[in-house]
Amino acid sequence: MKYKALLGSLLLLLLMPHTTIHAETGDLIEQSTEQLIEPHYRLVLNEWENNNLGSTALFERAISPISFENTDELQLVQAAKSYGYNDSVVYWDNEQTVSFEVEVNQSGLYEIGFDYYPLGDLIMPIEGAIKVNGEFPYFESRRIVFPVDWENEVNKFELDRYNNEIVPNQKPIERWYQMKATDAKHFHARPLKFYLEAGKNTISLSNLKGEMLVGNAYITSLKQVPTYQEYIGESNQDVVSTLYTIEAEHPLKKNSSYIRPFAVNSISVYPYDTKRSLLNSFGGESWSVSGDTVTWEINAEEEGYYHLSFKAFQNKQTGAPVFRTLLVNGTIPFQEVEQYRFDNSKKWYNETFSDESGEPYKFYLNKGTNTLTLKADASPFGRVIFTVEDIMKGIEQLSLSIRKLTGNQLDQNRDWNISEYIPGIEESLLEWADLLEQERTYLNEISGGKESTESVSLRISVDKLKALANKPDEIPFRLSELSEGSNSAAQLLGNLMIDLQKQPLLLDRIYVHGEEELPKANASFFARAKDSIVNFYYSFTQDNMAVSNVEEGTVEVWVNRPRQFVDLLQHMLDQKFTPETGIKVKLSLMPSENKLILASAANSQPDLALGISNWLPYELAIRGAAVDLRQFDEFATVGQQFSPGAFLPLIVEDSVYALPETQDFFVQFYRKDILDSLNIPVPDTWDDVVSILPELQRYGLNYYTPIAGAVAFKPFQTTAPYIYQFGGDLYKEDGIGTLIDSEEALRGIQFMTELNTIYSTPLQVPNFYNHFRYSTLPIGIGTFSEYVQLTAAAPEISGWWDISLHPGVKQEDGSVARWATGSAQASMIFEGDLKEEAWEVLKWWMSTETQVEYARSLQTLYGPEYMWNTANLHAFNRLPWPDEFKATILEQWEHLREVPKTPYSYMVEREISNVWNKVVFDGENIRSAVDDSVITIDREMRRKLEEFGYMENGKVVKPYTIPTIEKVERWLGTDNEK
Repeated sequence: MKYKALLGSLLLLLLMPHTTIHAETGDLIEQSTEQLIEPHYRLVLNEWENNNLGSTALFERAISPISFENTDELQLVQAAKSYGYNDSVVYWDNEQTVSFEVEVNQSGLYEIGFDYYPLGDLIMPIEGAIKVNGEFPYFESRRIVFPVDWENEVNKFELDRYNNEIVPNQKPIERWYQMKATDAKHFHARPLKFYLEAGKNTISLSNLKGEMLVGNAYITSLKQVPTYQEYIGESNQDVVSTLYTIEAEHPLKKNSSYIRPFAVNSISVYPYDTKRSLLNSFGGESWSVSGDTVTWEINAEEEGYYHLSFKAFQNKQTGAPVFRTLLVNGTIPFQEVEQYRFDNSKKWYNETFSDESGEPYKFYLNKGTNTLTLKADASPFGRVIFTVEDIMKGIEQLSLSIRKLTGNQLDQNRDWNISEYIPGIEESLLEWADLLEQERTYLNEISGGKESTESVSLRISVDKLKALANKPDEIPFRLSELSEGSNSAAQLLGNLMIDLQKQPLLLDRIYVHGEEELPKANASFFARAKDSIVNFYYSFTQDNMAVSNVEEGTVEVWVNRPRQFVDLLQHMLDQKFTPETGIKVKLSLMPSENKLILASAANSQPDLALGISNWLPYELAIRGAAVDLRQFDEFATVGQQFSPGAFLPLIVEDSVYALPETQDFFVQFYRKDILDSLNIPVPDTWDDVVSILPELQRYGLNYYTPIAGAVAFKPFQTTAPYIYQFGGDLYKEDGIGTLIDSEEALRGIQFMTELNTIYSTPLQVPNFYNHFRYSTLPIGIGTFSEYVQLTAAAPEISGWWDISLHPGVKQEDGSVARWATGSAQASMIFEGDLKEEAWEVLKWWMSTETQVEYARSLQTLYGPEYMWNTANLHAFNRLPWPDEFKATILEQWEHLREVPKTPYSYMVEREISNVWNKVVFDGENIRSAVDDSVITIDREMRRKLEEFGYMENGKVVKPYTIPTIEKVERWLGTDNEK
């Protein structure tokens, strides 16, 4: 037994590259990526509090920018006149750092704040990082957000062509702000605390992104929020007898531009019109991120105490409550409204802020103007999220150890004594189960005793972990219950974490009142029944799908995008394009782009289609249904706005049948914090990638390639770059045959397979974003999709990742071949009577000014995840993205080389994928596998070329010319620019 235990310990040590042995004590020392960054704030705060490092005596110190250090290279601005500040300020941007010293008399915990004036493009948040005495005290100090308030450009909602109200454009409120450093994810209700030693301390503020003027810095002792009894004191004053009503859809300001009004088609909501859509409520899913803050203004005719009620609809799908923090005139009046619960309900209800016994709270308002603020608050769920996050990391490490132990290839006839190789596995599983059970109890308590989907997920996860702990030797065969699959404990916990963070709340009205009875929250049964009948009648007159009649002379456009994209574009057309040109345009939602093929066959196609896959124009063009854009005089001028390589799949012979509309990119994403800590350089070529793999893998990390993101079938986007970078090609110049068996193409395919067979990069990664976020794959090749996810849904690592050019193959002249694809969406014109008018619409739509305005409006109105990856290079350069990211993407687009279409290209794509599978999984020889594929491709090539008239009886009738980037540049007149 001792032998087995020793063998198990040694094996476990070999299986876990995260560990080493201390030379003197022999103890295992963990060196996982978690140790490369600071512990989380909750852990550090607990340690401080356990060591009695709590509040200090009353202390407040303002430090003027004049005394800031590291300002030699910064601009010290006299802002009294131009910005209304009574002191000099520091211009702060471009990853610059300012520092200042503060002397405190007593060691303890303090809060840090700043005056600031936002500058520049404010669609993306301004972010910084705070160090104390040269170090980050905890992980959360690596990202501090400086919020900006937004307001409507117009107070009265504008109307669209159907007389429906539309969401107004937003503008930032330009003024001086003051804030205290706060957890960027708002999982902690109070400002962050920083430990300062008695004496002098150095505080540093480093820029991550954005620009602003920095005024005074503030160091203050902790401020306590009073209880309700302390707030109300000895006052027995009655509430003022009155009723003020505020329409929630008209806030004074909000700290996110995309928290917006909604049109609710319900007679219970005011205002309401059966025949048209009115923006009559506010918030909902757009107001669900913790920290999102909305402020309304109320004019009180009399000072005194009032009750506050909110007409709310909180129908979160999981059934859980949501929480809001209430501020009156910018201050939390008392603790009881710091984390106030809004219960789940399937109908509207009036929520009067009250104590647990139902007694309404009294709030003091001044005579005249007052502000009421509600802030979305996920902090009550913070402890659950933190516990779940820790357990998920433990499950991931355990699963990795088991997969390494079993070789990830299980033999059903082989038994495992897992508990001998991984001692303590049963105790770990049971401990996790107990912790989750405690969090489930807590979750039910703060939910008012109601069980939500999150609570059920915790219960199921507990059952799974306990079942696995009872039979640990079966875990290798039951990883689907632990960590793999949609119903595993890890997946349930992952979904739970996402759901708990969402705090949606829809408001109709706000009441400031005395003891008066409030209007009923819902219309009567008979009123609702009557309205349903009327709505049913009007539903037959709706005009929004690609089946509607269009007025003669109007350009009909089908759009393959969600409604909000279409509504915004229709508004821009109505407000700008039609008045300028006199051309009427009708946009219609296209449920599926496949409808274009059917409509073309029935001769009922639109004049113009937007947002379609870039392979579709070719399929329609080769069948005679599309318009050659080269016939228009301004084609060359318009085409110069795009990457020449993006046109390749849109060409048949010497004709271009679509314009690129959106464009993807393949760039290298990497975690700066992890690579810097491991002293690993950012690779520039594939040779560099190979050289850093051993060091990455020594720490249990790896490099991601898009091939791992594909499943069984590997599309051109994942395979073609290797062939192109090694100097190969896919087709012969005359289009009659493939070149994947050339020496250059073979080298590319061989390297593509060796990344998996020799260099052990991952075979399959379902979600690169998750692995990148959680540090297991800190570097790899990603796309626009990963960029959006990391920017919008991974705020905890904001500023600590970067992108670089796609790795390539170094050439003899020293340059690097970085060819990569960029498949996205296209726009095409159909044969019909309005070709010229459709071309005018397409020109306007793809123009630089229109694309920039559209991109900015999308993000402002709907949030950071609504990024618009325009294919217009000039417009892309003006998008509200960080300049350094745009520069890298634009440089990579100089190497954009999309795969041209041929009648048999699908077979080439499939066979390259088959070659990869044969070599990687079956161990087949590269040349043998490629030779077999060439035979299959040639057979299909002859069949398809005969179908489209390029061959007859196996002989070439006319060549099928493969388009090249050089040819496109000649057409656009840009070939002489290089």
